[in-house]
Amino acid sequence: MAALVWDDTGNKKFETGTKNGVLFVADPTQPNGYAAGVAWNGLTAVTESNSGAEETALWADDIKYASLRSAEEFGATIEAYQCPPEFYQCDGSASIADGVIINQQGRKSFAFSYVTTIGNDVSGTDYGYKIHIIYGATASPSERAYQTINDSPDAITLSWEITTTPVNVKNHKPTAHLIIDSTLVDPTKLAAFKEVLYGSSSASSAIMLPDAIAQMFE
Repeated sequence: MAALVWDDTGNKKFETGTKNGVLFVADPTQPNGYAAGVAWNGLTAVTESNSGAEETALWADDIKYASLRSAEEFGATIEAYQCPPEFYQCDGSASIADGVIINQQGRKSFAFSYVTTIGNDVSGTDYGYKIHIIYGATASPSERAYQTINDSPDAITLSWEITTTPVNVKNHKPTAHLIIDSTLVDPTKLAAFKEVLYGSSSASSAIMLPDAIAQMFE
């Protein structure tokens, strides 16, 4: 047995940043349901926002007898200075000629990956990172405010609110959000996974579903 210790060296951890965005547009002709990944440049923020899991209290014998929770849903907001052209079809746009784009079209679903940084008091922001994957996402229309160029110019930040439809996971409830922690997984398996996710000289970027990822890291 040992006494609890708080804030000991190396255990003061924090999470920050967002980078390495990858877009996977839905493609039912592919085995995993998504087209090859494309880089999403200019990513500035990803705000995760779960909803649901609301309590329904059951009362009996003049006491709180039990508590039921509603299903939980995963949503997020993606913010960036730009989006890849492949995302236009997910944002309700379509090209009718080279350089001519129309809005108010159908919105395709997509998957999205991004990386957050894990830091601690010893290694700083070099301690590790988390790879996030969002499945079954669809984007809602977003507001864009264009302003005149003045003596304090700034680029507009685009944002998209997304909702998700979970995918199946063996022996677990369906999920729309998967996280891989580089500080906890085998480095060799992580390197192999990143070669699939980000592509290589011999293969395009591809997304893996949760069951395939679990099998790779077993």
